[in-house]
Amino acid sequence: MNRLPALNALRSFEVAARHLSFTKAAEELFVTQAAVSHQIKALEQDLGVPLFRRLNRSLALTEEGQTLLPYVRGAFEQLAMGVRQLEEFCRSGALTVTTTPSVAGHWLVGRLGRLKLAHPDIELRVNATERNVDLLREDIDCGIRHGSGEWAGLRADRLFQAKLAPLCSPSLLAGDKPLSQPSDLVHHTLLHALDSADEWPLWLHAAGVDGIDLKRGLRFDSGEIALQAAASGVGIAMGRMPMMNDDIASGRLIEPFELSLDNHWAYYFVVPEAIAEQPKIEAFRNWLLIEAARTEAER
Repeated sequence: MNRLPALNALRSFEVAARHLSFTKAAEELFVTQAAVSHQIKALEQDLGVPLFRRLNRSLALTEEGQTLLPYVRGAFEQLAMGVRQLEEFCRSGALTVTTTPSVAGHWLVGRLGRLKLAHPDIELRVNATERNVDLLREDIDCGIRHGSGEWAGLRADRLFQAKLAPLCSPSLLAGDKPLSQPSDLVHHTLLHALDSADEWPLWLHAAGVDGIDLKRGLRFDSGEIALQAAASGVGIAMGRMPMMNDDIASGRLIEPFELSLDNHWAYYFVVPEAIAEQPKIEAFRNWLLIEAARTEAER
């Protein structure tokens, strides 16, 4: 590829040629007349040809300048078009968010109707996976993540605190085994999630319950499957509140006890710092923060 002159010098040439005035070019470019004159002189020296004829009170393009001008002007028009298209892409179009199936199914999806009303230009694509997606290397824009809020290279905005609480189907309360206090769990089937195996021990310790064999019960690959089993009346699963508000409000699940345990982690909206200020990401982030505040207020 042939070496190109400095972009600033070419820009000064295009503006000065359009106005046929260094003074007016300086006003458009917000620089001094001397700066424009210096850029043109440097460009002429670089190219080895004169581009302007300096007259007493005006400028005129030389033949060399007239030859160069349409190419420079066309190049800047193409650059401007590319920037406009990029800005439009950043304002609207597809936005891919990754989160766990549990967050997607129990919290996010039920609110997407309000997103469509607030931002009809955002085409959201939900990537629901238990895998911790690498947002810095994979073709995913942003995510909702459960953790400490500290991830290298990512901006993290807190959505809501995660609290642990046992959840079950209302049908269990109508059964022949009591479920009025935490110690009654000894008579019921505990549903364990392998991806959060420490949650039952933490909650039982906070509740002051001893004598429950945590080796018994049913085990599932994920908390989402355990919650589905709980809704079917199979047993009692550990849920993260207030993410499960909608399921409780609908009567699909209930909290048999009043005790919920703060597990010191929260849910965060995360996005690579390099794209955090894109308009469509800003719009989605602000919408999520509003929805998260509404969720916490419902608790």
